[in-house]
Amino acid sequence: MTVWDELVGQDRVHVALAAAARDADALVTADATGTAPPEASKMTHAWLFTGPPGSGRSTAARAFAAALQCTSPDRALGGEPGCGFCDGCHTSLIGTHADVEVIRTDLLSIGVKETRELVRRAQLSPAVGRWQVIVMEDADRLTEGAGNVLLKAVEEPAPRTVWLLCAPSLEDVLPTIRSRCRHLVLRTPPVAAVADVLIRRDGIEPAAAQAAAQATQGHIGRARRLATDERARARRATVLKMPLRVADIGGCLKAAQELIDAATEDAKQVAEDVDAKETEDMKAALGASAGGRMPRGTAGVMKELADRQKRRSTRTQRDSLDLALTDLTGFYRDVLALQLGSRVPLANGDVRDALERIARDSTPERTLRRIEAIGACRLALDRNVAPLLAVEAMAVSLRTG
Repeated sequence: MTVWDELVGQDRVHVALAAAARDADALVTADATGTAPPEASKMTHAWLFTGPPGSGRSTAARAFAAALQCTSPDRALGGEPGCGFCDGCHTSLIGTHADVEVIRTDLLSIGVKETRELVRRAQLSPAVGRWQVIVMEDADRLTEGAGNVLLKAVEEPAPRTVWLLCAPSLEDVLPTIRSRCRHLVLRTPPVAAVADVLIRRDGIEPAAAQAAAQATQGHIGRARRLATDERARARRATVLKMPLRVADIGGCLKAAQELIDAATEDAKQVAEDVDAKETEDMKAALGASAGGRMPRGTAGVMKELADRQKRRSTRTQRDSLDLALTDLTGFYRDVLALQLGSRVPLANGDVRDALERIARDSTPERTLRRIEAIGACRLALDRNVAPLLAVEAMAVSLRTG
């Protein structure tokens, strides 16, 4: 199993990255032996991976990082870097390689302080590997100041440093940064390919894998969670009942509150175990006594941890709410397909009765306005409108169409 096996439905990206990894290997070999490097190389120091959620941007970046660190002896015989079995590949994929730094944030943004630490690290030579690789999975969350700090490092990188940035689209990254990166666009994987991965890699029953892949329209992470997590299936069922519950204003307000409550509960469940472990680990590191008493001068550190956990909870809640809005958009997409007589497969075939009922009682024009209302709600949430107000406004718009 090579590192590229995780790239589901991304053949073009695989070809480009494999070619770059071969050229990177040739560059390192030439440098070590004192021979002339390749005249034309497909390797570059900064890459930008874009694509819709679930396309596998970070998976592609981590696979490329592993291929750059590959130490398989087969390379000398013409083998492709990225064997998946050598120490370089294995440690890169599981996140323990000394020269592969993976940056992901559970907060709303990445600030200047964290970015400066990354830039300092990027100036170091590789400690044990062939390249110093920085994988930034949430480059779209860089603040403007952090982006400006990163720009200098991307403009003038160290000889053996590679930046791998991931973002949903080009517009989510500063123009000055994206102009200095090689751009790769990933697509949403085909439903059949996602179902095959769930069956082959996760041992999920074929029927459940196909249903989850179809419901999430090719989003690998969501499909895996939907197929394995009962809470995720219950949350989705709650969301898909919303279009039938907005017949009057009272129903709109109640449905909106339930949607917010579901997102809050989801965030709470995710955060509870992580927060408790973080707090206990911090107390142990600070030398808390057996009775739980903290040493003097540690109150500020604990408060900083609590603030960070609160910000993470806010992001988790917003992510959960955004996922619910994505499911709701998929519902009305299916309604529109029925109204227009389209033969495209329905994402939510398990609730076909509800889809047909809404389709009969409405028109394509009203369905499009409802989809626009969901988009307006997402935009309002991005602009920090109070979640309950934004969802209530959306629910009223779903009623009127």
